[in-house]
Amino acid sequence: MHLDVTDLRQFYYRTRLGRSAQRAIRDEVVRYWPDVTGQFVAGMGFAVPLLRPLRAQARHCIALMPGAQGVMPWPAGEPNHSVLCEETLWPLQNGAVDRLIMLHALETSIIPGRLLQEAYRVLGPGGRAMFIVPNRAGIWARSDRTPFGFGRPYSLSQLEQQLRDYDFKPQRHSATLFQPVSDKPFWLRAAPMLERVGRKVTGRFAGGVLIVEACKQIPARAGGQGAMVRKPKLVLDAPGQPVPSRVTP
Repeated sequence: MHLDVTDLRQFYYRTRLGRSAQRAIRDEVVRYWPDVTGQFVAGMGFAVPLLRPLRAQARHCIALMPGAQGVMPWPAGEPNHSVLCEETLWPLQNGAVDRLIMLHALETSIIPGRLLQEAYRVLGPGGRAMFIVPNRAGIWARSDRTPFGFGRPYSLSQLEQQLRDYDFKPQRHSATLFQPVSDKPFWLRAAPMLERVGRKVTGRFAGGVLIVEACKQIPARAGGQGAMVRKPKLVLDAPGQPVPSRVTP
């Protein structure tokens, strides 16, 4: 179940802990993608906290927000670049996107397989997708004080296997949010140091968030789930929900 856009906005822009988390994850995104000049960048879920440093360089930048979550205008005080859409039906052409960020999307979707198929469809050859999910081994997934305490947390192996099932090839990974889930001034001041130490110690354990960068496998595997799904993987079996037999990349 998706969180409400109002709650996500409140956390990331109105709380000290949310701003600290935003800074830690955004720094990691920029470390992965330091230059997106001339590229089409898209975010799915609630990726707007991470898109800001990329928007100035990108040729196009759009924030896709699923209907179950709701939408907010973005960026504030400027022409709108956000759009409300179905999480499995994005208003983008096949292969249009060069860089895709998914935050608060995969772990809250009831049909993650269909969501990954749509991500595969819009990502262009040579493009990269970044999947950011709660870490099953981290402390942030165990607290409902933040958005990372909702939905399905992943281990690294679970996330990478699910991506492979839908014809994505994981390229590299890391963890972030090593700071405690606390808004006490001491821990907020210590957050940058804890992030630096945490990244040197481990790339998969302890951090509250896992980040996996992946590219699309071309061509899709014959019979692979990215090309054909007899029964999509559902988190909750919804009675009477139509089941598509084929998705065209």
